Amino acid sequence: MKLAFVLDQLDSIKIDKDSSFAMMREAAGRGHQLFVMQQGDIVWKDKLVIGFSRKLTLINQRDKRSHWYQESLSEAIPLQEFDAVLMRKDPPFDMEYVYSTYLLELAEQRGAFVINSPRSIRDHNEKLAIAKFPQFIPPTLVTRQEFLIREFLNEHDDIVLKPLDGMGGASVFRIHSADHNISVILEMLTHYGTRTIMAQRFLPEISQGDKRILLIAGKPAPFALARKPRPGETRGNLAAGGIGTAQPLSERDLEIANTVGPQLYKQGLMLVGLDVIGDSVTEINVTSPTGMQEITNQTGYNVAGMMIDALEKCM
Repeated sequence: MKLAFVLDQLDSIKIDKDSSFAMMREAAGRGHQLFVMQQGDIVWKDKLVIGFSRKLTLINQRDKRSHWYQESLSEAIPLQEFDAVLMRKDPPFDMEYVYSTYLLELAEQRGAFVINSPRSIRDHNEKLAIAKFPQFIPPTLVTRQEFLIREFLNEHDDIVLKPLDGMGGASVFRIHSADHNISVILEMLTHYGTRTIMAQRFLPEISQGDKRILLIAGKPAPFALARKPRPGETRGNLAAGGIGTAQPLSERDLEIANTVGPQLYKQGLMLVGLDVIGDSVTEINVTSPTGMQEITNQTGYNVAGMMIDALEKCM
């Protein structure tokens, strides 16, 4: 297969943690060809979506201290000439990201196979998408109206506030009804009532970890990565200092995954990361879900192999 990865700068990738690298290493080990490009390399030209792509060769793949890749000179290749194009650009999901999904959707119309589906990425905001599965979510409010947030806080006493476009736990606040900073937090997050945010009842089960469940082609990997907050924190995100511990899926985890997974896969979302705290889904990650390497290193289960298996079955 010829696989094209849309990524951030290669030098920014941490090869001991990055899931895109895990997939590239697995694919290269099976003899597949790798190509890389960035968002700015995707263009509409001569009625085609072109990727100014560079062929990638992995070297020193297991030594994070060494230079780990070689790449060729850039070559203009229509995206439909690849067997698959994997959109793995990290958020923020800004307008440049949206423009990239428009271009990738045009490429699909000419026969390109894009993962995840550009339209479905746009349609599944990673915070709001949980509303499509209300049976699995905690008490949740989405609004920019301060009085509604205050009512929600009075009802639940202990809540979490988050922007709809955040990542890695950025700008996530936990507030109590007796908090003296409620007004300034609401002003900051809602930009004085001009920006919509999400409020959720605080889930004390976060102490046992914010579980990342990886769904591949509609099926869950058998282990979740429980990201436990460091002392003094309520965010389990690895980017916020959380500690990840792999653990088998619980019965509830499986119930959620086996319900949500097939529905998302039907919409072209081949690789999804569910965030589950206790028994509740709190986010559905569709842009560039992570956690593969941590699960594999701790359990021996080859998550990247599961992903490349799924790709090979599509060919």
